[in-house]
Amino acid sequence: MPTKEITYKEVWDKLSKIDCSDKIEKKMNLSYLSWAWAWGVLMEHYPQATYLYYQGESDVPYVSYPDGTAEVRCRVSIDNVTREMTLCVMDNRNNAIQNPNSSQVNNSKMRCMVKCLAMLGLGHYIYAGEDVPEDVAVADKPVEKKAEPVAEKPKEVEKDKTWAITYVDSFLKLAKLQSSKDGMTSYYKSNTKDLTILRESFPELKKALDEELKLIVKTLEEEKNNG
Repeated sequence: MPTKEITYKEVWDKLSKIDCSDKIEKKMNLSYLSWAWAWGVLMEHYPQATYLYYQGESDVPYVSYPDGTAEVRCRVSIDNVTREMTLCVMDNRNNAIQNPNSSQVNNSKMRCMVKCLAMLGLGHYIYAGEDVPEDVAVADKPVEKKAEPVAEKPKEVEKDKTWAITYVDSFLKLAKLQSSKDGMTSYYKSNTKDLTILRESFPELKKALDEELKLIVKTLEEEKNNG
């Protein structure tokens, strides 16, 4: 009897409900999950899962940009369910690095894998700025009113048009690999920071990107309706 294929919804519903709050690590006001813990949790639920990193020419494990910075790319697969994610190679201040060394690339690869797992649901709420998953019970817990955050003036972003063009091209390539509208939405939200920079500094390119994404989403909806 053939084995029933798992679905994206099944994976998402299971992994997105896992509370990772006690495993979150803080660095420069950003939140991270330990890659070892995250992969261990995935193995508990889907031991058949695999991962794959981009490997370029001469075994260079990253994509180089014209300004010398780099980006790693990771794919995580659970049978027929697959997600991909990218992450620029950064220093300890979360700034892009030019001509990164092997240690910096390796660290970024593991963080990229965790980010990819978030696309499957595990710890996704952390990137969305939430403290716990939506379905974690909070009954009997007093609700504390949080102070409204003080709006900060956006910091000046040192990005040129070459970066913007390269980023749009890379974003579209991975966007076309998404297999559903929900997947596209999650991918878009996970890139909010860079997309905001693109919108504020290069509005024409952001507008063109949005038009392309509308066509991709339209195609996904048509495929869903036809299939």
